[in-house]
Amino acid sequence: MPVMPKIEEYRDELIAIRHDFHAHPEIGFEEERTSKIVADLLKSWGIEVHTGIGGTGVVGVLQGKGSKTRAIGLRMDMDALPMEEMTNLPYRSTSPGKFHGCGHDGHTTMLLGAARYLAETRNFDGRAVFIFQPAEEGLGGARRMLAEGLFQRFPCDEIYGMHNDPMNKPNAVGVKPGPSMAGATFFDIVVHGVGSHGAMPHQSKDPIVIVTSLVQNLQSIVSRNVGPTKPAVLSVTQIHSGSAYNVVPERATIGGTIRYFEEEVKNLIHERIKDLCAGFEKSYGVKIDVDLREIFDVLVNDPDLANAYLDAARDIVGEESVTETKEVFTGSEDFADMLKVVPGAHCTLGHSGGVPLHNPGFILDDAILPVGASIMARIVEKRLPL
Repeated sequence: MPVMPKIEEYRDELIAIRHDFHAHPEIGFEEERTSKIVADLLKSWGIEVHTGIGGTGVVGVLQGKGSKTRAIGLRMDMDALPMEEMTNLPYRSTSPGKFHGCGHDGHTTMLLGAARYLAETRNFDGRAVFIFQPAEEGLGGARRMLAEGLFQRFPCDEIYGMHNDPMNKPNAVGVKPGPSMAGATFFDIVVHGVGSHGAMPHQSKDPIVIVTSLVQNLQSIVSRNVGPTKPAVLSVTQIHSGSAYNVVPERATIGGTIRYFEEEVKNLIHERIKDLCAGFEKSYGVKIDVDLREIFDVLVNDPDLANAYLDAARDIVGEESVTETKEVFTGSEDFADMLKVVPGAHCTLGHSGGVPLHNPGFILDDAILPVGASIMARIVEKRLPL
């Protein structure tokens, strides 16, 4: 079975919807316009709609032809990134500093395509639950939806998610059973030094000197403390300090991220960061604040449901385009939080382009919209057969 013919009929409409989302990006918990469009479309197709879950989240519920109550959840994210777009597309972002640089506009559109198809055919026995999640990009959208009773209000027996992949072949579908995507901690470290005139640095406790040395020490944690067979990443991504050429500043801050696949590795890295900062405090006679925030859990795909997802994808893209992935991915995804509550799986869908996610020049290939929609619709039909 190729792309579902009925979904293929929607192709131009799906592209128009995606381009509209792309031109009007909204960052986490601000997806008011996007949510309204999603809710209005779902209602127009006869789907029961619930709004305001997790702030700007939307949930649609659809009963199939039969009377069974078993439910399959399909989840996609809606938020954009707080970054500038540099593509010159005719439908490029009209909101300065906001850009769908991760393809969530495409994700939302694919789930809408699956929802419309399932509403028109209802070729399944049970319930389909369409979850449009806000604030995936590190702001805790999944956790907020869960805290507000997502699965108590809309019980699901299984749940499936998807992400576009511009670095893979078009229509290539990959799923890794078991641990698949990294857990993530964001960190901020503030060094409180003593400022002085730039011409008299001996009167200071220079926080810039301290943080530059601290960064070098932080980079040694993974290479010298974590076992070489245990994947982990520590990246310092921000350094901020100073306001004038002739002033040694009072403080300097650094920030970054940690990625890991095992709880003991995460704990080890956290403790080493704390120990290093405590040592630098004593060595330099300053105060150092450490803030470690666990943002994403490790994403773990249920092995049986991962295979079921691949089986559904085969019906759409063919055997040659489906892969049981062996390697873990150090990116993170807050769909992991939902998978801790409901078993399921998360796949990647390749498309043309070659510019990585979160790059200002990233472009989502519209050709995958009916493909992703068909895969998500197919998993419902196969897991809830008539």
